[in-house]
Amino acid sequence: MKLLVIEDEFKAAIYLRKGLSEEGYIVDVAHTGVDGLHMAAVGDYDLVILDWMLPGIDGFAVLAALRHTRSMPVLMLTARGQIEDRVRGL
Repeated sequence: MKLLVIEDEFKAAIYLRKGLSEEGYIVDVAHTGVDGLHMAAVGDYDLVILDWMLPGIDGFAVLAALRHTRSMPVLMLTARGQIEDRVRGL
């Protein structure tokens, strides 16, 4: 299974890549919304793990653009926890 992690915090991205790779997943990482969107658009990924707050374009803009061109599962990753944020994420 091939995963794309779009996460701007380098330590978090490294931990995610390491943990998921140890479980047998193939993991690519992008550190900006622009790079992540490009990789997701041209790559063949089974799942995208997408941070909400990214430099360049945010996670919601990445998700909206992906939904116009691709159909793949996306797991939103965020530290935000207010009800409004959770509803927006759905």
